[in-house]
Amino acid sequence: MPLELRESARATRMTLRVDPGRGLVQVVVPVGVSETDARQFVGRHDGWLRARLAAMPPSLPFADGASVPYLGVEHVIRHDPALRGPTRIEDGVLLVGGQPEHVSRRIRDFLTAEAKRELAVRARLKAGSIGARVAAVTIRDTKSRWGSCSSTGRLSFSWRLILTPEAVLDYVVGHEVAHLREMNHSARFWALCASLTAGRNVDWPRAWLKANGTRLLRYG
Repeated sequence: MPLELRESARATRMTLRVDPGRGLVQVVVPVGVSETDARQFVGRHDGWLRARLAAMPPSLPFADGASVPYLGVEHVIRHDPALRGPTRIEDGVLLVGGQPEHVSRRIRDFLTAEAKRELAVRARLKAGSIGARVAAVTIRDTKSRWGSCSSTGRLSFSWRLILTPEAVLDYVVGHEVAHLREMNHSARFWALCASLTAGRNVDWPRAWLKANGTRLLRYG
């Protein structure tokens, strides 16, 4: 697995972590630490690293015949080089055309566009219900959080939310929209978050993400 060395002015000691989403081991070191010292640090934690890597779930590539969840429902990818038109879902099948080497990118582009559409519509509807305004919705491939809200009203979400059950996606949208009114995690925030979540159930979606988050990062 590739090793990424990152120097940080805020770091006071060397830290090590496995990033399953990007498929690498990341070492963060204080300014001035040599690459040799960093590699020795990694070597001293060889056993821990091997155990973490062994426990990682296998990658789940976007390829012909593979299964990928769309709003929590499994769809089989079917590649047909002769297929005309955009990548699309028909009868539980994810149809994709073009050359074989472009299948993964086309599937990811399709899922990202679907995530943008679904998340933006829900975010603006929920914001309107509490008299708030969404300045913008951006879609990224974040690894440490599923969504975020800035003080200027800009919402950001992971495209991988389109893979989750609809109730989970809806909760994350409600969570970030609630931050437009409560930029904290107080009791008032959670009450507002529940009111913006389908079924007012925030516990199950949070538990689902905790249990399945790592797997989501392996797709594609």
